[in-house]
Amino acid sequence: MKEFEQKIGYTFKNTELLETALTHSSYANENRTKSNERLEFLGDSVLSIIISDYIFRHLTDVNEGWLSKYRATLVCEQSLDEIAKKIELSSMIRLGKGEEMTGGRKRASIVSDAFEALLAAIYLDGGMETARKWVIDLMEDTIKDVVVGHRYADYKTMLQEALQKGTVGKVTYRTVSEEGLDHNKTFEVEVLVDGIPKAKGTGHNKKEAEQNAAHKALKLIGKQV
Repeated sequence: MKEFEQKIGYTFKNTELLETALTHSSYANENRTKSNERLEFLGDSVLSIIISDYIFRHLTDVNEGWLSKYRATLVCEQSLDEIAKKIELSSMIRLGKGEEMTGGRKRASIVSDAFEALLAAIYLDGGMETARKWVIDLMEDTIKDVVVGHRYADYKTMLQEALQKGTVGKVTYRTVSEEGLDHNKTFEVEVLVDGIPKAKGTGHNKKEAEQNAAHKALKLIGKQV
């Protein structure tokens, strides 16, 4: 854990918080210990207020509609999964044997949840200002990229536009599965082109899952996104 603390740039006073933040429910169920689900619930709110405050203060000429879009893009599963790679978070998550065998360590939903749990642990251990500085230091470049439109485009629109240039074009989405408690659901959605399944995506809501599915479909048809 000491090595990981050095990597993330924060030393915990209460290391139990860190251990819990890194504990997926599959591991907790197998080993009768606490999972990171409660911390993830708190971290989701902490992250939202930090990002909202930051973009509100720095983007003084942006209206409420665009502020909401920027925030949604920055706190989405895909964004947090990419940020987590900077600190190699996935390698530290404690997974149950079944989840490990089925590739859970690479699952964006698991990694993004662990990131939010880690943020909550830092918040509880060091306070809001410490949590704010930690997450903004990690995300500042990403925030700038989002604001100038370099990342996390509207993949659903991009997919529709790409297909309309060819001989196919009817894009539909259908929910494949819905798992978890009401406050922490994971949706899996499949994108179909002219009724033929093309790709699947997951997310904390259907819109996010659809965007992730469209993103994968764009890659499959050779689009650089």
